[in-house]
Amino acid sequence: MMNLKRLTALSVAAAVGGLAVTMSMGFAADKIKLRLATAGSATDQRSVAMAEVFAPMVAEFADFQPGYNGTLFAQGTELEAISRGNLEMSIASAQEMAQFFPEFSIFATGYVHQNADHQVKVFNDPLMDAFKKTAEDELGVKLLSVMYLGRRQVNLRQTKEELTVTTPADLNGVNLRMPGTDAWQFLGKALGASPTPMSFTEVYTALSTGAVDGQDNPLPTVVDAKFYEVTNQIVLTSHLVDLNYIAFSKQVWDALTPEQQTTVQKAADAAAESGRQKQLEKEESLVSFLKEQGMEIYEPDLDAFRSHVQAQYVGSEFAASWPDGVLEKINALGN
Repeated sequence: MMNLKRLTALSVAAAVGGLAVTMSMGFAADKIKLRLATAGSATDQRSVAMAEVFAPMVAEFADFQPGYNGTLFAQGTELEAISRGNLEMSIASAQEMAQFFPEFSIFATGYVHQNADHQVKVFNDPLMDAFKKTAEDELGVKLLSVMYLGRRQVNLRQTKEELTVTTPADLNGVNLRMPGTDAWQFLGKALGASPTPMSFTEVYTALSTGAVDGQDNPLPTVVDAKFYEVTNQIVLTSHLVDLNYIAFSKQVWDALTPEQQTTVQKAADAAAESGRQKQLEKEESLVSFLKEQGMEIYEPDLDAFRSHVQAQYVGSEFAASWPDGVLEKINALGN
């Protein structure tokens, strides 16, 4: 169920938003403006996939305008901007979706998704239909495709000599930067750390000054954001096989012709697949690169982490919001 306060605010803005979208498309009848807001950089693999794969496929009828590094809208505000009619597209996390619909937290739960292929199976399975419909009906956001962000690892300023992480108990007292949503903060606590909410664009500086002890992201993000310059070790917890959704304005979608809708969907799927494959390739190659930069990289007791994290969710408010039987369906798709 969507947060009622947010629902009320967005409902008030809906009429204005609809008018804005209509005017935007009307003044550029030859080209539909598709602005993409993302906190990622232009070299982030998700950004590259959208610019190099999605944009050319829709170029006949759409003007794709990406805004990187949170320049169009601050991280965490993009979905509301879409709902208000002020934005056409974003790359949204399950954690951000859970801010509006708590049931989405199941897709941001530690050790639920098993790998990149499993993510795609889950997104395309009928179990996702109710989730997608809720996002469209109550938020005005259409989830087009799922992007593989990678396996999230714990990245710390301390050297391995100063702190060796074997079990969740070793993260006790560690200020680990996590995005500010409740779902992210809960995951940080489940890992055994003290999560610190912070925008992605502030993380590098916070690590360099010691305002936080560490952060968690997939290895390609660690490299792209140059976090290896201000940290000393990576603990391969693989605690979350992370994902993003290509989020699209339902108002804009409904104004497209059936042929244009088909093209947009194909473009989103192609971009997601391209980004997924390149991200997997990068993950394979980056361990050696990071070691060359002086990073210490090692694997902790994964069974200890998995058992501890999953136990934290049992009986939690997040698990209470999950539809009956969905977790079992997700697990079955991984077999």
